[in-house]
Amino acid sequence: MRYIARQIEKEVKRAAGSFPALLVTGPRRAGKTTLLRRLFPSANYYLLEDPDLVARIKADPRAFVEEIEGPCILDEIQNVPELFNYLRTRIDEQPRRFGRWYFTGSQEAPLMQGVSESMAGRVAVFHLLPLCLEETKKVSFFAGGFPEVLANPKSASIWFRSYIQTYLERDVRSISAIKDLSTFRKFLSILASRCGMILNKTDIAAPLGISVPTLTEWINILEITGQIIVVPPFYENFGKRLIKSPKIYFTDSGLVAYLLGFEKESALRKSTFLGHLFEGYVASEIIKHQINTGRRKELYYFRDQQGLEVDFIVPLSAEHLLILEAKAVRSITPRMGKSLTRLAKAVSRYKTQKFIIHLDPLKKNKREFYVVAPGLKAVPVSKMSGFWER
Repeated sequence: MRYIARQIEKEVKRAAGSFPALLVTGPRRAGKTTLLRRLFPSANYYLLEDPDLVARIKADPRAFVEEIEGPCILDEIQNVPELFNYLRTRIDEQPRRFGRWYFTGSQEAPLMQGVSESMAGRVAVFHLLPLCLEETKKVSFFAGGFPEVLANPKSASIWFRSYIQTYLERDVRSISAIKDLSTFRKFLSILASRCGMILNKTDIAAPLGISVPTLTEWINILEITGQIIVVPPFYENFGKRLIKSPKIYFTDSGLVAYLLGFEKESALRKSTFLGHLFEGYVASEIIKHQINTGRRKELYYFRDQQGLEVDFIVPLSAEHLLILEAKAVRSITPRMGKSLTRLAKAVSRYKTQKFIIHLDPLKKNKREFYVVAPGLKAVPVSKMSGFWER
């Protein structure tokens, strides 16, 4: 598969001119190594998963760090956290020598602990997720955005099966001493079936035969390794009781479709899961854009106990909100935007923009944003990147 330029490249290049070290975290196979090797082709490359190399480093980390010359990429650095203290010493010897060290890692929380303890102020941190629509039109709510799936869609099921097995055996077990992997696999499938729903931990834990604290730990593992997006509720002083539990979405909609057993898009489109999976796809695209362009990762939903519910709220500033609904339909009616209008009135102290994001029409449509009611616009999902330029 030819290289697809990543939206985050501009931010990474800019940081390379201002920081001695860069760290790119994110899910496995999202393209972290490819990104760094493409942007910095002259850098020496070390894969810190090679057993012989890892053994040599653990035996004498100082010697390894001292023998490195020129800029270098240390891939999957979480496997040898012993390096951080020695790297800090090398960096402090020449603190104004920027763009010398490039790290990748797949386990954000454990890796962040090492960075925060040893490399604070010396490293610029980036989070790379799978490809997004703004990077390639091959991304879709059925295929997702993992580069290798988009390059060979006919083998998607094999790839996702292997990905889950590898992910379970490596990342999950390295973070937590999970003994019953078969139960964890069932947990993944059940969580996929609850995608886009308000999290009810007891409802998920009971059929698995595990405790709520154990379930909480497993959800945290998925979030740490970049597999899920946890969307909290949006709080305001409305004088009414609000739902306080978060919603859960998977970062990659293709992985959800696989976990739910859909081998063809036509089957998914006829199922009751279509709306929730499409909603998760939209959530992922929003988060990807925020991360790739250096914005704060901010995404909320709204639901109160009187029945008012809105899929997404995206703060653009302290006074400006995007209020969004995701509808897995091809045509929009004004009635579909009633909840957006009601919420906009309830948060009148904010400037609001209201949009309904929907499936792309079957026929090519040049219209990107079109009015369906006063103050309410609709946009096909393939054009939703236009939010950020308006």
